[in-house]
Amino acid sequence: MLTFLASILFLIVGYITYGKVVERIFGADDSRRTPAYAKQDGFDYSPMSWWKGSLIQLLNIAGLGPIFGAVMGALYGPIAFVWIVLGSIFAGAVHDYFAGMMSLRHNGEQYPALVGKYLGKYAQSSINIVSIALMVLVAAAFTAGPAELIAQLTPLTFTVAIVLVFVYLLVAAVLPINKIIGKVYPVFGGILIFMAVAIGFGMLFLFEHPIPNLTFTSMHPEELPLWPLMMVTISCGAISGFHSTQSPILARTIKKESEGRKVFYGAMIGEGVIALIWAAAGMTFFGNTGGLQEAVAAGGAAGVVNEISQTTLGTLGGILAILGVIILPITTGDTALRSSRMMLGDVLRQVTKKSFDGRKSKLLLIVPVALPAFLLSQIDYSFLWRYVGWTNQLVATVMLWTGAMYLLKQAKFHWICSVPATFMTGVVSTYIFYAPEGFGLDYGLSMILGSIIWLVVIGWFAWQVYQEKRQTHPSVAHSNAN
Repeated sequence: MLTFLASILFLIVGYITYGKVVERIFGADDSRRTPAYAKQDGFDYSPMSWWKGSLIQLLNIAGLGPIFGAVMGALYGPIAFVWIVLGSIFAGAVHDYFAGMMSLRHNGEQYPALVGKYLGKYAQSSINIVSIALMVLVAAAFTAGPAELIAQLTPLTFTVAIVLVFVYLLVAAVLPINKIIGKVYPVFGGILIFMAVAIGFGMLFLFEHPIPNLTFTSMHPEELPLWPLMMVTISCGAISGFHSTQSPILARTIKKESEGRKVFYGAMIGEGVIALIWAAAGMTFFGNTGGLQEAVAAGGAAGVVNEISQTTLGTLGGILAILGVIILPITTGDTALRSSRMMLGDVLRQVTKKSFDGRKSKLLLIVPVALPAFLLSQIDYSFLWRYVGWTNQLVATVMLWTGAMYLLKQAKFHWICSVPATFMTGVVSTYIFYAPEGFGLDYGLSMILGSIIWLVVIGWFAWQVYQEKRQTHPSVAHSNAN
């Protein structure tokens, strides 16, 4: 229990202290006019209070990620607490803050456009494809999952359920942000928080088994390689590239720059707390990681969440579990489509030099991303989710390098982005070679190949640092060369 409580405390202290450090290094300035006012259109650009924005951001970035991902990550044992805490404070929250604040500084631009400004046009072209593909996969996965549960609980067939869910996604994705998202989603964000807090109290006072502490003998089961699998399994709740596509949505609604720490950094820390609670619940409720593994094999992560919720909270827990498994992924799916619509608009604007800000244009832009998402949603949910993980963390890694380049060019302390970017580069480089959905190579060979890519990326950034110093202090760079 001590490890769990300490982890919660570290997250809170991290927000209060390191969050302010990150804000100060970035240089939040309330004298600047934000895009919510400068480009106000009553559709995507619309001023919103920070507390409402924070709840919407939490719901957008979370969905079922910090619940399902944390439950699966709990299979690694108490070491998962360490990754959630360190990942949230030093990687995930920094990632989300820079994704949101850099968008705000660049008139609400989407993630690929930011990549293009600081990593070049080739990187932007590649990440445009990857990020839109990620949005389509997320929308598909977060349509199929709820539809399966609706079909189980109601007389509706899976086909009818999936059509109904998708119709809602389309409507929410093309309506002004204040129509549905701004009014209803803060309530759903409150449900997500209430559900986690209730499970946390139940775990502390009602569970039969104590929350395990981190020891040298309980690090993780040997059959589950910690590196790099845990860092991809627990993405939401530590660091997730999907967040970089969601943060610009809220960047277009923030009234002043100082609210960015609450909306972006704070929402990620909140997601970390939720992930901690569910990871601890998964380890504790079934007695040990072996019991959890059996429960996951029997009913999947959804079955685990449902059993914990109903046992802990009774009928209310069952209702909340159903609400969570149905509503939370749907609310993430619609914002995924909304983001992909915005990204596609940016791509077409660059190619055609025409504006796609009109309402008719928004309706037309949703079709090319909605159609493949709908077709993919009819594939097995677990199969889809396997391909979300690596793509998600690749997007996160690129966003961190984008933040590092932004700070480097601003002559600011780039290490707050470049260090976690370096770490995540190692994760995605090794994972793609080892994972079954990747090349499925031998673990040792995967580590070697991943290390080679890691060294190449580190060399590239070192060269960027040298070039920046050379441009800023040419005489110093010349003397060093001699």
